[in-house]
This record gives sequence, structure tokens and C-alpha cells, in this order.
Amino acid sequence: MKIKKILFSILTALVLMISIFLYMNKDKFVYVGSVDIIEVDCSKKRQILSEVLKSDQRIRKSNELIKYAKEDHRNQELVISIIEKCGMPTLKEVGQRQMDAIWLGLQHSTGEIRKKYFPQIEKAVANGDLSKQQYALMKDRMLMDEGRPQIYGSQIENGKLYQLENPETVNERRKEMGLEPIEDYLKYFNIQFNPN
Repeated sequence: MKIKKILFSILTALVLMISIFLYMNKDKFVYVGSVDIIEVDCSKKRQILSEVLKSDQRIRKSNELIKYAKEDHRNQELVISIIEKCGMPTLKEVGQRQMDAIWLGLQHSTGEIRKKYFPQIEKAVANGDLSKQQYALMKDRMLMDEGRPQIYGSQIENGKLYQLENPETVNERRKEMGLEPIEDYLKYFNIQFNPN
């Protein structure tokens, strides 16, 4: 009986400490929910995508992703809603910056969303609306999502180059996609390339 009281007291104290911690840090934890299709005015997709691009870059430069989680979520909903309600934009309909906003919205979304819309990214690349570099980055990110080796060496995880398929020929693949040699790319992250 005495042991039960002690365990109950410890458990109660633990729950209380966790509750206080969560309350004091409530602004740092943001659940934004699922990415839903929302109402968008297709005649304003150029303006909407311009705002998405500005917002996405501001969020990434601030390095406070938790603080801007709701804004990032909203950007993803806008991009997906434009694709679903207006169709995948092309360079003829919007400019390059707006096409970049589409890519960024999908690249910074969940693995499920990237996988769902990747065929449209592939088509946009084939049509010249998005770059081969954007294709390579998203393809590598999707492979990483699935726990598979990346192809182009664009993904870094925990300060290291994420697992790479056939590292000895990576620069050939990177060149085909218009990417710089992997050794130069990894210098930005203070990582030395070791193909073994």
C-alpha cells in the first residue's frame, strides 16, 4: 500500500511538471492540422503564388520554423488548392517566381503530399516550367522520405550527407541535372565527400 502511494505521488508530480513545461512553452508547440483544399480565386493565382514565395523565403531566412508553422501550413494549402482547383500552372500563365512558389510549397510539405503531386512536378520539368535541379531536389527528398538512398546527393541529415546510391557516379548524375559537383555543394555544409 505504501509503495502504491509513493508511485502515485511520483506520477502526479511528473504529470504536473510536464503540464507546467508545456504551458510555459505553449507558443513553441503548434499543431496546424492537415493540409486541406481551400477556396482560391483562380484569376488571382499569380498574386497568391507571389505572396506564397515571399512568405516561404521569409520563414526560411528567419530560421524560426516553429514560430511560422501556421504560415507555412497556409502556404502549402494555397499551393495545393491552386493545383486542385485551377490545374497545375505553367510559365505561360504565371512567371518563374510563381512556379518556384509551387515547387517550394510542395517541397516543404509532407512526404505524402510530395509523392501525390510529384507526377505534376515531373510534367512541369519536362515542359520547361520547372528546372531539372528542382526535380533532383524533390526526387532525393522523396527517396529520403521512404528511407531509400538518394540519387543526386542533395539531402543532408543531421549534419551528414544522407545515404547515396552509387556515390562513385554521383557527379555524372548531378551534371545531367545542372547541379554543381558534390564536393562543391557539400562545402556549404562543411562536409567532406567520401565516396566510400
